[in-house]
Amino acid sequence: MSSKTSDAASPLDPIPIDASLTLVPRVRLTLTVHPASPSSLAKPLDDWQLKKALLDFLKGSLAAPLSVPDGDLEIRRVKDVRKRRRDDPVAHGSLVIRDLGFLRSSRGSHAEDSGGEDGVRVLEEKYADWKRYLVEKMNGMDLVLGGVKFMLGVEAPASDSFEGMRKEWEEFYAFGNRGHSRGGRQEPDTVVLRGVPSRWFAEPRVSSKPSMLVTHTIFSTFGSIRNINVAEDVDFGRGRDEDTDGLVSGLHCKIVVQFEKHRDFHSAMKALCGRSLEKQGSRLRADYEVSWDKDGFFRNSRSETQEKSSRMTSLASGPYRSEYPKHISRHSPEKTRPKRFRE
Repeated sequence: MSSKTSDAASPLDPIPIDASLTLVPRVRLTLTVHPASPSSLAKPLDDWQLKKALLDFLKGSLAAPLSVPDGDLEIRRVKDVRKRRRDDPVAHGSLVIRDLGFLRSSRGSHAEDSGGEDGVRVLEEKYADWKRYLVEKMNGMDLVLGGVKFMLGVEAPASDSFEGMRKEWEEFYAFGNRGHSRGGRQEPDTVVLRGVPSRWFAEPRVSSKPSMLVTHTIFSTFGSIRNINVAEDVDFGRGRDEDTDGLVSGLHCKIVVQFEKHRDFHSAMKALCGRSLEKQGSRLRADYEVSWDKDGFFRNSRSETQEKSSRMTSLASGPYRSEYPKHISRHSPEKTRPKRFRE
């Protein structure tokens, strides 16, 4: 796969990035559940009833009915609702919709049917319009669960919108001297990926930990890489007020990739936004989080390394380096012993 291939793909097309790894399209929404009144807190939220109510809504209340597997709707209750602030939700969740084939209407426009750039643009518009429609239909819904009323909040994560992120980095680099420049123009070049399975980026039959070499090989399909960093992501998925005691550390890794060219960074971001990672032979799909580096990850890493090296050199040399030779010349035992023996 080349960066040109990923740029030409519509938001409904899968994109292979390795012999066994494919980026597959999906729509992801974040959910919050608030009590409709203080009395709603008297009875704990029944997450099973909530999931059933939402799945029934998707199946029977939309222009195009959706059948979503139970595993693609996740609800996480707040551990202790008594410690939450008044405006805080009692539960968080996420909804992932993977079957988007209905957006390829059999009665599509001539541009869509003919393919090419015009067809991709039409599908991008349909995809964005339908996602907005879904959010508008679900956001603010009243949910009555076991006689208790709750209100649902729904939004699409900003990081799932390529156009939204591109607008963000263009505004970010439009002001001040941030990052490196290409011919005087500031442009981002570093992708940050969180929540991908460590073992998918490990060397087979060698280790379950992510490998720098394997990760470099996979992401080099988008273009030449300048720097890369891979580490276990122990904090991924751990919410401050959510029940996440069952999470096991080391399952996910965080990948930071700096490309040589902004064009390749652009292609990688467009391919990664709005997709999940799928591995051949596995039923798991990784709903990762993708973003771009605003903080100069590799620049700061080099600064920390240089500072540490300088500090270690200073400690090895001693705190009185400039005065130490004078001290030796005046009071060194090597200078006094010969005098004693001659006596």
